[in-house]
Amino acid sequence: MKKQHGPVFKADQLDLAQCSICRGKAVVKGVFHELACVQCNASGWVSADTGEALPLEVLVTQLSIRLQAAEEQIAKIHCFKPASGPEAAYEQNNRRGAGGTNFTGD
Repeated sequence: MKKQHGPVFKADQLDLAQCSICRGKAVVKGVFHELACVQCNASGWVSADTGEALPLEVLVTQLSIRLQAAEEQIAKIHCFKPASGPEAAYEQNNRRGAGGTNFTGD
C-alpha cells in the first residue's frame, strides 16, 4: 500500500461480493415474515476480501460508484445503436404531412 498524508481525494472502487447468507436479496426468511439480513446490513453486498459487512458510509459510496458505472455503460450502448429497418423510416421526416411535416400513417 502507498503511504499517504492527509485525506483521500478520490474514492476507490472496492471489490464487493453477494452476501452468502441472503444471496444478495437483503432479506432472510423468518418464521412468519422476511427479516433484514444482519450479515450484510440489509444491502445484499459484503466485502469480497473479508466477507464482512461494509460500514454504511462506505457501502453507500460503493453502490453509488457501481450505479454510475452501470449508467455509463447503458448510455454507451444506446448511443451507438443506429436506427434500422422500419424504425429508421419512421423516425425520419418524410415531409408528407400538412405543411411539410412528418406523416407516419398512425
